[in-house]
Amino acid sequence: MDPAMSGAAGGLAAMPRVGMGTAVQGARPEPVRRAVLGAIGAGYRHFDTAAHYETEAPIGEAAAEAVRSGVIASRAELFITSKLWCSDAHRDRVLPALRQTLRNLQMEYVDLYLVHWPVSMKPGRYRGPFTADDFVPFDMAAVWEAMEECPRLGLAKAIGVCNFSCKKLETLLSFATIPPAVNQVEVNPVWQQRKLRELCREKGIQICAYSPLGASGTHWGSDSVMASAVLHDISRSKGKTVAQVCLRWVYEQGDCLIVKSFDETRMRENLDIVGWELTEEERRRIAGIPQRKINRALRFVSEQGPYKSLDELWDGEI
Repeated sequence: MDPAMSGAAGGLAAMPRVGMGTAVQGARPEPVRRAVLGAIGAGYRHFDTAAHYETEAPIGEAAAEAVRSGVIASRAELFITSKLWCSDAHRDRVLPALRQTLRNLQMEYVDLYLVHWPVSMKPGRYRGPFTADDFVPFDMAAVWEAMEECPRLGLAKAIGVCNFSCKKLETLLSFATIPPAVNQVEVNPVWQQRKLRELCREKGIQICAYSPLGASGTHWGSDSVMASAVLHDISRSKGKTVAQVCLRWVYEQGDCLIVKSFDETRMRENLDIVGWELTEEERRRIAGIPQRKINRALRFVSEQGPYKSLDELWDGEI
């Protein structure tokens, strides 16, 4: 097995360290199905989706096709992550939401099920734009109690969270019977998450990095990662792409990483991050890159809502 596809540390031994992201703008079932099928052929085994992305069904179709064609022997060769959307972040809606995800995927279980945001909305609010009236207080204890039923019922192998600050993780750990296996958060050379990484390492929580390249081209992303002069200089000296340098840096932190490209050449390049490493000097230069959070999630902040400022949403950790 390619070392880039080998498992993460701790209780997620089966989770390949490099996963393919499928967050797209609007429903695009056929391009997603083709891209996932191509990615399986290229060697990807970890696929990241969410109810909010509307990509669960095409991932399921591609997985079934890959089994039928013999590219993989069974669904068990894949690691599938999906996420609970904010409008289902209520005690009585978690299990129905996961069961709908499984119907979409045509699977009996997901390998990892995550709370997408520490945010609750009124039931039925799946698509933006969202208004202040859509948000309700997030009952973390009630939502997590329902999440803990998912592995007990065999519907998810592991559970975790996304976009949780250190403070929110500490709160969750204070009452969780099953601690979160993963915290999926933005990580890249421009937002290195040193404080959060230290806490997660101490608590045995695997960080999974989304937007390791800065999500350039999305409605909230930035060119600041891919345009970094430091990263361009390192890429030239290494004979690697800027993307490969970014991904290798994330990989060396011990994180799982989720990278999205539907171009098969780039898919293969994004797996080519083993067999070489950054030097201490290169790591030092990357550590010196000015830090700023790219995905601040302003859409969840409202003077009338539960989070009245970015500081409240991120607990001052941006």
